[in-house]
Amino acid sequence: MAAKNPQDDVTAGTDLRRVDAPAAAGTQGRTVIADHVVAKISGMAARQVRGVHRMGGNAARAFDAVRERIPGSTSTSAADRGVAVEVGERQAAVDINLVVEYGAVIPDLAGEVRRNVVSAVERMTGLEVTEVNVAIDDIHLPGEGEESSGTEPRVQ
Repeated sequence: MAAKNPQDDVTAGTDLRRVDAPAAAGTQGRTVIADHVVAKISGMAARQVRGVHRMGGNAARAFDAVRERIPGSTSTSAADRGVAVEVGERQAAVDINLVVEYGAVIPDLAGEVRRNVVSAVERMTGLEVTEVNVAIDDIHLPGEGEESSGTEPRVQ
């Protein structure tokens, strides 16, 4: 029987990636990190930046709303909504779609999102982040989508 290659444990096409070298003789094992873990870390790091109103574009949020209504479907968690990742054995690339608050300086905000995501992913996973692409899908205007409070209805 042929010796098993430690890399065979991480099957191509799965969302589990090895972050450290294969377990050598005398070590206690290896670590794998799922793609969705990197996506959640990235989403949480992006949300921490002042000026980020929401994650995901209108289409992504609409798709998630429909998917939540289908029995037995798995909805994207709020933490990784608007985030797509590509994770290799030692590197990750992140794409983020977001809605910003009106008044935010978009180039500065995008730079801060990139720095925060790179820092969080590299610190928490040990992966090298090769790129963070930020797409601004919309801008949130003050009072947009909020019900006016304290006013009487015009009709009864």
